[in-house]
Amino acid sequence: MPIHFEITTPEKTVYKEEVDQVTVPTSTGEITILPNHIPLVSQLVAGELVVKRGDEITHMAVSGGFLEVRKNNEVVVLADSAEKAEEIDTKRAEEARERARQLMNGKRHDAEAFAEAVAELEKSMARLKVAKRARHRGHHGLGSEGVLTE
Repeated sequence: MPIHFEITTPEKTVYKEEVDQVTVPTSTGEITILPNHIPLVSQLVAGELVVKRGDEITHMAVSGGFLEVRKNNEVVVLADSAEKAEEIDTKRAEEARERARQLMNGKRHDAEAFAEAVAELEKSMARLKVAKRARHRGHHGLGSEGVLTE
C-alpha cells in the first residue's frame, strides 16, 4: 500500500506522488515514514528529505515547516523551502553559506540577528549536502534488497 506524499512550499507544490517511504529531518531527529505509520505532527529542520518510489530515490533539501502523517497513508510536508537535488545551484549555496558565516561573525552580540544567520547557514549547508550527496550517488542505486548501494 503506497503513501500519498506531498511537499508544498509557499510558492508551489514541489512533489506529489505515491511513494514507498519518506525520510524527513525533524526537530527530534530523522524520521522514516512507511505505509501505515501512526499519525503524527512534527517540526521540520534544515536537512535532507529522501523519497523512495520503487527503484527511484529523490533527494531534496528542506528547511523549516511541518510534517503531518495522517492515518490514511497520507503524508504532507509544508516547508518554508524545498529543492530537489538536481535543482540546487551549488555556487549560489556556497555563496549563501559564506554570507551567513560573515553575518554570524558580525552579529555575535545581537541574539536575534545571530539566530537568523545560524538558520541561513544551516539551510545553505543542507542544500550543499543534498546536492553533493545526490551527485555522488548519481551512478549508484538500489541493490536487489531495496537497500541503497554505493
